[in-house]
Amino acid sequence: MNILMVASECVPFVKAGGLADVVGTLPRYLKNLGYDVRVILPKYQSIDGKKYDLQTLPYRLQVRVGKDTEFFRVKYYVSEDDITYYFIENMRFFNRPGIYGMDGLDYPDNRERYIFFCRAVLESLKALMFRPDIIHCHDWQTALIPSYLKTVFRDDGFFWNTSTVFTIHNIAYQGQFPADTIDMAGFSWADFTPDKLEFYNNFNFMKCAICLSDAVSTVSPTYAKEIKEFNGKGMEIVLNSRPDDIYGILNGLDYDYWNPLTDREIAANYFQDDISGKKLCKMELQKLCGFDIDENAYLLGCVSRLDNQKGFDIILDAMYLLDDKNVQFVVLGSGDATIKRYLVEAKNKYPKSVAVFFDYNESLAHKIYAGSDAYMMPSKFEPCGLSQMIALTYGTIPIVNRTGGLSDTIKYYVPESNEGNGFVFNITYGDNFVQTILKSEVVFRNKKQWKALMNNAFNSKFTWEDSVLHYQTMYLNLIEKKEYEIVYR
Repeated sequence: MNILMVASECVPFVKAGGLADVVGTLPRYLKNLGYDVRVILPKYQSIDGKKYDLQTLPYRLQVRVGKDTEFFRVKYYVSEDDITYYFIENMRFFNRPGIYGMDGLDYPDNRERYIFFCRAVLESLKALMFRPDIIHCHDWQTALIPSYLKTVFRDDGFFWNTSTVFTIHNIAYQGQFPADTIDMAGFSWADFTPDKLEFYNNFNFMKCAICLSDAVSTVSPTYAKEIKEFNGKGMEIVLNSRPDDIYGILNGLDYDYWNPLTDREIAANYFQDDISGKKLCKMELQKLCGFDIDENAYLLGCVSRLDNQKGFDIILDAMYLLDDKNVQFVVLGSGDATIKRYLVEAKNKYPKSVAVFFDYNESLAHKIYAGSDAYMMPSKFEPCGLSQMIALTYGTIPIVNRTGGLSDTIKYYVPESNEGNGFVFNITYGDNFVQTILKSEVVFRNKKQWKALMNNAFNSKFTWEDSVLHYQTMYLNLIEKKEYEIVYR
């Protein structure tokens, strides 16, 4: 099976969020199943061509974007895992700082940038003579590819055997633009209909892919259910028009990378049977934060994008309301300027119990996961979430809202039965985050219960070995369906 992953981010090359982790990891596990898996990305300015020894293929290709002809080249890199990564290089659209924008603002030409990228991907495949059985597209920046294959390229024999999957990593980001995007993208106005490209008289990239891809997946079973029922950001009707084609597949975690036993970024290594090193990690983190070195202080960590989705309003409430408790807070993140300002105000008011860091630092992220006692994740919605999985791996107990992938991975700890791996509240039902923290603190003060809870956390595993089998099943179903269509075409 030939599989092409198309995305706007991928570790280790470029990352803005969890999308990059998935695209950087899933291909390796598909490769282990024996498939030819390749990845294609934009060649952003921040991707170091010398570091990865990117080679340029001998093609000078072109596509139309509106009335303009855009030329581009394709670079490539072959990883140690024998996965080929292609990079679409175009100076106009990608030779600039940032990925999607700068200083918290989107680039005003993002519509044109990702129209170009989608068209360039299809043109590149022809030049490379790589015929995918599956083109797996991720998020709105790649969403036009399934639409092109069902409209502009529907009679192109090169793609007759190709099926498409569109994965929604966060349905809040849809890529909605005016109706004249039809002309800019090179579609026919005959396809500007509710069952194809039209969405309330606008053009919505994500809606197009939901309607025209062969299958739609999202990154947890609960999130797949939620976006169809009440949290689809306007896409509920569209998603429910294809109930049999929506897959909810939980992301896995790379346990080779996130491993307290081998992690070089933390003060001391440790594992389930010997957690003594975690105390040293906590001491190091308290020192970095300017806190008192106190093993009895309840240290709560958070590594997150600064976004209203992530529940920072109630994290801030907790910082103020728990000032009289022996509780410490550390936050690492970047994003919304208003949230940043409020966090700085909290830090200035409570310098001995609140620490905030805004320049993202991967090493510090590891130290927070390892050194914290508990991990705050009160997201208002969360498609999957990897942070709670990482926290569990480090024996750090998640405190989460019951939503999306958090519901699929975190179960409330009940000391009497020793069941559960974290603490859960429900914003929808009016549950209180601060009260949940206080309930978790009671367990923290009971060393026997807390050790049992940590063991449950260490035993919680969400592996890509499990997740990749669900992707494999989805792909094989699509290939079987495609073969049937070809026979009766």
